[in-house]
Amino acid sequence: MNSVNYRVTMKELPEELRPRERLLKEGVEVLSDIELLAILLRTGSQEATAVELASVLMARFQGLRFLLDASIEELSAVKGIGLAKASQIKAALELGKRLALISSGSRPVIKTPADAAGLLMEEMRHYDREHFRALLLNTKNQVLCQDEVSIGTLNSSSVHPRELFRNAIKRSAAAIILIHNHPSGDPAPSREDLDVTKRLTEAGKIIGIEVLDHIIIGDKKYKSLKASGLI
Repeated sequence: MNSVNYRVTMKELPEELRPRERLLKEGVEVLSDIELLAILLRTGSQEATAVELASVLMARFQGLRFLLDASIEELSAVKGIGLAKASQIKAALELGKRLALISSGSRPVIKTPADAAGLLMEEMRHYDREHFRALLLNTKNQVLCQDEVSIGTLNSSSVHPRELFRNAIKRSAAAIILIHNHPSGDPAPSREDLDVTKRLTEAGKIIGIEVLDHIIIGDKKYKSLKASGLI
Protein backbone atom coordinates (compact mmCIF):
# COMPACT_ATOMS: atom_id res chain seq x y z
CA MET A 1 0.00 0.00 0.00
CA ASN A 2 1.27 3.46 -0.87
CA SER A 3 0.79 5.31 2.42
CA VAL A 4 1.46 8.67 0.78
CA ASN A 5 -1.68 8.46 -1.38
CA TYR A 6 -3.86 6.66 1.16
CA ARG A 7 -6.69 8.62 2.76
CA VAL A 8 -9.26 7.51 5.28
CA THR A 9 -12.89 7.53 4.15
CA MET A 10 -15.85 8.37 6.40
CA LYS A 11 -16.81 4.69 6.66
CA GLU A 12 -13.34 3.83 7.92
CA LEU A 13 -13.51 6.37 10.75
CA PRO A 14 -14.56 5.16 14.22
CA GLU A 15 -18.28 5.66 14.83
CA GLU A 16 -17.64 8.30 17.48
CA LEU A 17 -15.96 10.47 14.83
CA ARG A 18 -18.73 10.22 12.23
CA PRO A 19 -21.14 13.18 12.45
CA ARG A 20 -24.30 11.22 11.62
CA GLU A 21 -23.57 8.51 14.15
CA ARG A 22 -22.70 11.13 16.79
CA LEU A 23 -26.00 12.89 16.13
CA LEU A 24 -27.96 9.66 16.62
CA LYS A 25 -26.08 8.67 19.80
CA GLU A 26 -25.45 12.03 21.49
CA GLY A 27 -27.98 14.46 20.00
CA VAL A 28 -27.75 17.26 17.45
CA GLU A 29 -26.74 19.85 20.05
CA VAL A 30 -23.26 18.38 20.55
CA LEU A 31 -22.23 18.68 16.91
CA SER A 32 -20.00 21.47 15.65
CA ASP A 33 -20.99 23.73 12.75
CA ILE A 34 -18.65 21.75 10.49
CA GLU A 35 -20.23 18.42 11.50
CA LEU A 36 -23.75 19.76 10.90
CA LEU A 37 -22.70 21.05 7.49
CA ALA A 38 -21.11 17.68 6.68
CA ILE A 39 -24.39 15.90 7.43
CA LEU A 40 -26.16 18.39 5.15
CA LEU A 41 -23.69 17.65 2.34
CA ARG A 42 -24.33 13.90 2.84
CA THR A 43 -21.40 12.75 0.73
CA GLY A 44 -17.90 13.91 -0.03
CA SER A 45 -15.95 13.82 -3.27
CA GLN A 46 -13.21 11.57 -4.64
CA GLU A 47 -10.62 13.82 -3.00
CA ALA A 48 -12.32 14.75 0.29
CA THR A 49 -14.80 13.45 2.85
CA ALA A 50 -17.95 15.36 3.68
CA VAL A 51 -16.30 16.65 6.86
CA GLU A 52 -13.27 17.84 4.90
CA LEU A 53 -15.51 19.61 2.37
CA ALA A 54 -17.44 21.24 5.21
CA SER A 55 -14.15 22.42 6.74
CA VAL A 56 -13.07 23.93 3.42
CA LEU A 57 -16.39 25.78 3.09
CA MET A 58 -16.25 27.15 6.63
CA ALA A 59 -12.68 28.33 6.10
CA ARG A 60 -13.34 29.81 2.64
CA PHE A 61 -16.39 31.80 3.78
CA GLN A 62 -15.17 32.51 7.33
CA GLY A 63 -18.02 30.81 9.15
CA LEU A 64 -21.79 30.56 8.94
CA ARG A 65 -22.44 34.32 8.84
CA PHE A 66 -20.61 34.80 5.55
CA LEU A 67 -21.61 31.39 4.22
CA LEU A 68 -25.17 32.72 4.39
CA ASP A 69 -24.12 35.55 2.09
CA ALA A 70 -22.48 33.29 -0.52
CA SER A 71 -24.17 32.82 -3.89
CA ILE A 72 -24.87 29.50 -5.60
CA GLU A 73 -22.08 30.32 -8.04
CA GLU A 74 -19.57 31.05 -5.25
CA LEU A 75 -20.45 27.84 -3.40
CA SER A 76 -20.37 25.59 -6.47
CA ALA A 77 -16.97 27.03 -7.44
CA VAL A 78 -15.45 25.24 -4.43
CA LYS A 79 -13.89 21.96 -5.58
CA GLY A 80 -16.17 19.08 -4.61
CA ILE A 81 -19.25 21.29 -4.23
CA GLY A 82 -21.41 21.13 -7.34
CA LEU A 83 -24.74 22.80 -8.04
CA ALA A 84 -26.66 20.11 -6.14
CA LYS A 85 -24.69 20.53 -2.90
CA ALA A 86 -24.66 24.32 -3.28
CA SER A 87 -28.46 24.27 -3.64
CA GLN A 88 -28.80 22.09 -0.52
CA ILE A 89 -26.72 24.55 1.48
CA LYS A 90 -28.65 27.62 0.26
CA ALA A 91 -32.01 25.92 0.95
CA ALA A 92 -30.99 24.96 4.50
CA LEU A 93 -29.67 28.44 5.29
CA GLU A 94 -32.84 30.02 3.91
CA LEU A 95 -34.93 27.80 6.19
CA GLY A 96 -32.81 29.02 9.10
CA LYS A 97 -33.43 32.65 8.12
CA ARG A 98 -37.18 32.08 7.93
CA LEU A 99 -37.20 30.24 11.25
CA ALA A 100 -35.40 33.20 12.84
CA LEU A 101 -38.41 35.36 12.02
CA ILE A 102 -40.70 33.11 14.03
CA SER A 103 -40.81 33.99 17.73
CA SER A 104 -42.74 31.72 20.13
CA GLY A 105 -45.01 30.57 17.33
CA SER A 106 -46.07 34.09 16.34
CA ARG A 107 -44.91 36.63 13.80
CA PRO A 108 -42.79 39.57 14.99
CA VAL A 109 -44.75 42.82 15.25
CA ILE A 110 -43.12 46.08 14.17
CA LYS A 111 -44.29 49.00 16.33
CA THR A 112 -41.22 51.23 16.24
CA PRO A 113 -38.11 51.78 14.09
CA ALA A 114 -36.13 50.04 16.84
CA ASP A 115 -38.21 46.88 16.34
CA ALA A 116 -37.36 46.79 12.64
CA ALA A 117 -33.68 47.59 13.17
CA GLY A 118 -33.35 45.06 15.99
CA LEU A 119 -34.70 42.29 13.80
CA LEU A 120 -31.80 42.52 11.33
CA MET A 121 -29.06 44.52 13.07
CA GLU A 122 -26.83 41.64 14.14
CA GLU A 123 -26.89 40.06 10.70
CA MET A 124 -26.69 43.10 8.44
CA ARG A 125 -24.13 45.20 10.31
CA HIS A 126 -21.40 42.70 9.38
CA TYR A 127 -21.94 42.72 5.61
CA ASP A 128 -19.15 44.15 3.45
CA ARG A 129 -21.57 45.12 0.68
CA GLU A 130 -24.87 46.95 0.73
CA HIS A 131 -27.84 44.59 1.06
CA PHE A 132 -31.27 46.07 0.40
CA ARG A 133 -34.16 44.25 2.06
CA ALA A 134 -37.84 44.81 2.68
CA LEU A 135 -39.90 43.70 5.66
CA LEU A 136 -43.33 42.79 4.33
CA LEU A 137 -46.09 43.53 6.84
CA ASN A 138 -49.76 42.61 7.12
CA THR A 139 -52.52 44.95 8.33
CA LYS A 140 -51.48 44.29 11.98
CA ASN A 141 -47.84 45.25 11.26
CA GLN A 142 -46.81 41.61 11.69
CA VAL A 143 -43.84 40.51 9.58
CA LEU A 144 -44.95 38.23 6.76
CA CYS A 145 -41.37 37.76 5.57
CA GLN A 146 -38.15 39.60 4.83
CA ASP A 147 -37.33 39.96 1.17
CA GLU A 148 -33.77 40.26 -0.19
CA VAL A 149 -34.26 42.83 -2.94
CA SER A 150 -30.70 43.45 -4.10
CA ILE A 151 -27.04 43.11 -3.17
CA GLY A 152 -24.86 46.03 -4.22
CA THR A 153 -21.21 46.93 -4.34
CA LEU A 154 -19.06 48.27 -1.52
CA ASN A 155 -20.98 51.56 -1.38
CA SER A 156 -24.20 51.36 -3.37
CA SER A 157 -27.25 49.21 -4.03
CA SER A 158 -29.42 49.31 -7.12
CA VAL A 159 -33.14 48.98 -6.36
CA HIS A 160 -35.98 49.00 -8.86
CA PRO A 161 -39.66 49.22 -7.83
CA ARG A 162 -40.41 46.12 -9.89
CA GLU A 163 -38.09 43.95 -7.78
CA LEU A 164 -39.24 45.54 -4.53
CA PHE A 165 -42.99 45.18 -4.97
CA ARG A 166 -43.18 41.87 -6.87
CA ASN A 167 -43.07 39.68 -3.77
CA ALA A 168 -45.04 42.19 -1.69
CA ILE A 169 -47.92 41.90 -4.14
CA LYS A 170 -47.70 38.08 -4.14
CA ARG A 171 -47.80 37.99 -0.34
CA SER A 172 -50.66 40.53 -0.19
CA ALA A 173 -48.56 42.81 2.03
CA ALA A 174 -50.33 45.87 3.41
CA ALA A 175 -47.11 47.83 3.97
CA ILE A 176 -43.35 47.48 3.78
CA ILE A 177 -40.32 48.78 5.62
CA LEU A 178 -37.16 49.31 3.60
CA ILE A 179 -33.89 48.28 5.25
CA HIS A 180 -30.34 48.43 3.97
CA ASN A 181 -26.88 48.51 5.53
CA HIS A 182 -23.90 50.82 5.16
CA PRO A 183 -20.68 48.74 5.22
CA SER A 184 -18.84 51.83 6.48
CA GLY A 185 -20.76 51.51 9.76
CA ASP A 186 -22.14 55.07 9.45
CA PRO A 187 -25.95 54.99 9.00
CA ALA A 188 -26.23 58.61 7.83
CA PRO A 189 -28.35 58.63 4.63
CA SER A 190 -26.72 59.57 1.34
CA ARG A 191 -28.37 61.60 -1.41
CA GLU A 192 -28.86 58.33 -3.30
CA ASP A 193 -30.61 56.82 -0.25
CA LEU A 194 -33.04 59.74 -0.13
CA ASP A 195 -33.69 59.62 -3.87
CA VAL A 196 -34.33 55.86 -3.83
CA THR A 197 -36.66 56.22 -0.83
CA LYS A 198 -38.68 58.95 -2.56
CA ARG A 199 -39.00 56.93 -5.76
CA LEU A 200 -40.06 53.74 -3.97
CA THR A 201 -42.49 55.57 -1.68
CA GLU A 202 -44.20 57.15 -4.69
CA ALA A 203 -44.38 53.77 -6.43
CA GLY A 204 -45.93 52.27 -3.30
CA LYS A 205 -48.68 54.89 -3.30
CA ILE A 206 -49.57 53.99 -6.88
CA ILE A 207 -49.58 50.25 -6.15
CA GLY A 208 -51.40 50.63 -2.83
CA ILE A 209 -48.65 49.30 -0.55
CA GLU A 210 -47.41 51.92 1.92
CA VAL A 211 -43.70 52.37 2.55
CA LEU A 212 -43.72 52.97 6.31
CA ASP A 213 -40.03 53.67 6.82
CA HIS A 214 -36.51 53.23 5.50
CA ILE A 215 -34.04 51.97 8.10
CA ILE A 216 -30.31 52.29 7.46
CA ILE A 217 -28.18 49.85 9.46
CA GLY A 218 -24.71 50.90 10.63
CA ASP A 219 -22.38 49.29 13.16
CA LYS A 220 -24.58 48.82 16.25
CA LYS A 221 -26.59 51.92 15.28
CA TYR A 222 -29.26 52.80 12.78
CA LYS A 223 -31.07 55.72 11.19
CA SER A 224 -34.83 55.85 10.62
CA LEU A 225 -35.74 58.19 7.75
CA LYS A 226 -39.31 58.33 9.08
CA ALA A 227 -38.20 59.38 12.57
CA SER A 228 -35.83 61.92 11.01
CA GLY A 229 -38.66 63.51 9.05
CA LEU A 230 -37.17 62.45 5.72
CA ILE A 231 -40.23 60.47 4.63
